[in-house]
Order: sequence, then structure tokens, then C-alpha cells
Amino acid sequence: MPVALLLTLTACGDDASDDAGDAAASSSEAADFPVTLTADNGEVTLEEQPEAIVSMSPSATEMLFAVGAGDQVEAVDSNSNFPEGVPTTDLSSFTPNAEAIVGYSPDLVVLSDDIGGIVDALEGLDVPVLLLGAAEDLDDTYAQMELLGEATGHAEQAAEAVADVQDRIDAAVASVTADVSGQRVYHELDPGLYSADSSTFIGSIYTLFGLENIADGAPDPSGGYPQLSAEYVVEQAPDIIVLADTKCCGESAQTVAARPAFGTVPAVVDGRIVEADDDVVSRWGPRVADFAESVAGVLQG
Repeated sequence: MPVALLLTLTACGDDASDDAGDAAASSSEAADFPVTLTADNGEVTLEEQPEAIVSMSPSATEMLFAVGAGDQVEAVDSNSNFPEGVPTTDLSSFTPNAEAIVGYSPDLVVLSDDIGGIVDALEGLDVPVLLLGAAEDLDDTYAQMELLGEATGHAEQAAEAVADVQDRIDAAVASVTADVSGQRVYHELDPGLYSADSSTFIGSIYTLFGLENIADGAPDPSGGYPQLSAEYVVEQAPDIIVLADTKCCGESAQTVAARPAFGTVPAVVDGRIVEADDDVVSRWGPRVADFAESVAGVLQG
């Protein structure tokens, strides 16, 4: 048999095998439905595997793509910008409009907030909704990823994605020496000096490293996100500063060093300032592993 013909037949055979495998996987995913899940809006039953998902939460968007459901995402809100190429629209997660969302013919909508009664409005239009509020700790992140995996027919991929995030965070924590425990950290949300204490999702990452969060001693806790004064931050003498206002507000190690009296702060003196990506350190999706690795990097240095 001519070599060219043999290669052609072999290639065709491989394609047929791949097609059969894809069909089997699709059949297996479809067999998982109907499925009943428990979200913040109660029990939700999905009769069939969703094929047109609208995500109104940047964190949920990142989770959906991480668990392998990216091809099922029809549209995302205007703040969802990761991973590259997500179908971003002008849908607003701050002023959600049921009619605008339904315009994308979704068979599943994922939300992080029930603003203006949007959940009832969508359910009244017979659109299944999963309300997944902001995570309070890493376990919440893992649970939401697994739930979205079940909701979209990708339970196994979700489990793998969760394991990957867990492994990366564990490795980041293990990469620093024990003497970092007790070092003081200041997390800056904006130039107004709003911060996040240990009771928040953000703060829980610092707790993993044994760091002391200066926001914990703020006179007004404000639900875990106190506004600190410049005098308070300088007095607390943080060893590490993490800036979560680099993209929104142009803050940097240089702008912090230029603030009155900040030149004496150990983090400034020793150059231990993390110029973080605002999105990465503010979302509770899979990129929390990136956040942990960036903290580990400055602790190692």
C-alpha cells in the first residue's frame, strides 16, 4: 500500500477515534442531568446541560472557564475580563437588567449578588439562576468551583482544577521559611487606605502564611474592610505592603514611598511592596493561587 494512502487512512482512523471519544464524553456529560444543586438562592434543578450561560460575576466567569465550561458561556458582564477572549458585553453586574440578560437566551445565569431582585426577575422568566455570593474563605472558592463543574457537566474537570489551585497554594506556603510568621502585612484596596482584615477572603490568604494583618486592630472594623489612617499604617510599621490599587488608581512602590512619613515603614525601606493586579487579588476565583504565589515571592525575597 502506498505510504501516502496508509498515512491518510491512519489519519482518518485517528479522527474517527477522536470523534467517537468526544461523542462518548458528551453523552456522559448529558447523562449527569437533570441535576439539583444548592446555591445561595436555594435548590436549583437543571434539567439539561446548559449550552448558553450568562455570567454576571467576574469570579464566576473565571471559574467557569477553569472547570472547562468556557465553550458554554454565551455572554459575561462588563467587568469580566479574564481569561483572554471571554465574550464580554455591556451587561452591568451593578445594575443588572433581566430583559437585557434574557436577550442572550440563557439556559443558566450565574450571579454573585441579588441586586434589585434580579434573581426573582430571572426566575419569573423561567431562567435558571445560580447565586454564588462572595467567598469568605478558600473552602468557599473550592465549593463554588465544584458546584459550577456539576452545573455545567464538568465535575471531573472541576475537581482537577480545585486540586491544582490547592496544590499551588500549598506549594507557595511551603516555599517560605518559618521565620516569616508574625511579620506584619498591610493590604491596600484603594488610595483612601481601605484595607481587608483577617475575617475576609483576602485576609485568609495572609493567615495561611502566618502573617499579622495590621487591619485587625483597626478601631472601626467596618465589616472586615476598615478605612485606616496614614498615621495608623505608619505606626503599625508593616513589613510587607500589598497594593491592590495599581490598575484602578496608579499606585506603586514609588507613590507609596513618596507619602509623608512612609519612608520609615519597614516594607518601604526593605523594598517589600507587592504591586498586585487589582483583579487577581480582589476575586475569589482560581487565580487566588496567583495571589498566594505573589505573596510567597516577596516573602522569599
